[in-house]
Amino acid sequence: MSHNTFGHLFRVTTFGESHGPAIGCVVDGCPPGIPLEEAEIQRYLDERKPGQSRFTTQRRESDRVKILSGVLRDAAGVQVTTGTPIALLIENEDQRSKDYDKIKDSYRPGHADFTYEMKYGLRDHRGGGRSSARETAARVAAGAIARKVIQGVTVRGALVAMGPHQIDCANWDWEETRRNPFFAPDAKAAALFAEKLDAIRKAGSSIGAVIEIVAEHVPAGWGAPIYGKLDAELASALMSINAVKGVEIGDGFAAASLSGEENADEIGIGEDGAPVFRSNHAGGILGGISTGQTVVARFAVKPTSSILTPRRTIDRSGHEIEIATQGRHDPCVGIRAVPVGEAMVACVLADQFLRHRGQMGEAPRGPFKPKS
Repeated sequence: MSHNTFGHLFRVTTFGESHGPAIGCVVDGCPPGIPLEEAEIQRYLDERKPGQSRFTTQRRESDRVKILSGVLRDAAGVQVTTGTPIALLIENEDQRSKDYDKIKDSYRPGHADFTYEMKYGLRDHRGGGRSSARETAARVAAGAIARKVIQGVTVRGALVAMGPHQIDCANWDWEETRRNPFFAPDAKAAALFAEKLDAIRKAGSSIGAVIEIVAEHVPAGWGAPIYGKLDAELASALMSINAVKGVEIGDGFAAASLSGEENADEIGIGEDGAPVFRSNHAGGILGGISTGQTVVARFAVKPTSSILTPRRTIDRSGHEIEIATQGRHDPCVGIRAVPVGEAMVACVLADQFLRHRGQMGEAPRGPFKPKS
């Protein structure tokens, strides 16, 4: 199976299966001399790990990360990156492969069972193998390292819609995302999400969600105008997350209903002589290059395909059958997609930063230089 690596200068290769002994990744291209401890990676894995509320899968995984290579204690005793590949390992602890024995010859609707077997001639039926969202833990670990590369840039995410229910942006509070199990920035919406998802969970069904990722303090100039567009690479990275079916940057599809006058982000000069954008419909990216504004991306996550309601499908022998998926599954997989989305945005920005520095150097370009 190819294509397990993404990135150009900041490259991440993930490995492992949902029900194998471990998952992990190798991060290549991280600059040397960056302080890095396991605890700095663990804090993000703890946000993604399962079993933290009744609204996520009850699979019990500590998701403890081990750094196997790419770090060294310096003269002051600080563990820093060496510039060599950083290998990260996360052991699987709570697999229940037998839960999938009854469906090993059946293709679950909405899953990758059918397409994997059509491509490779076989598939790992134990939780989906590589197609399982379990793989995203390795991405979150890599994203923690990416954040260390782009010091000064803040990447945060929030769940802004669950099914037909949306947050009220007037109530947006970043601190609230850490006070409820949905990463919702609106306390009132979080209470509604809990009520609705309880009913969905008890019915054995599932629901989708929309996640918004915001990257603040991204300097102007990252990205490239044709095939290395920052927005294109963000879209590709976010679309690579399990169950994601749509991505938009800035106003996204809503921009199609605006006039040219409404959509154009007018520019002025601030008191410090630097450019000031009067709106951000573009989501911080123009012509594939960052503007210096906040970068905003959203992605839609489909309902979890593993549900108790019987659905029609076929088996490997070509028989039409009904199937109900047993086991432990997220009634809304979009909840745990928030830290995954943050990680993927951080990895893209780290890669774009290194590419920009490699081509243009560290000095700011253009007529507007920071004042001394």
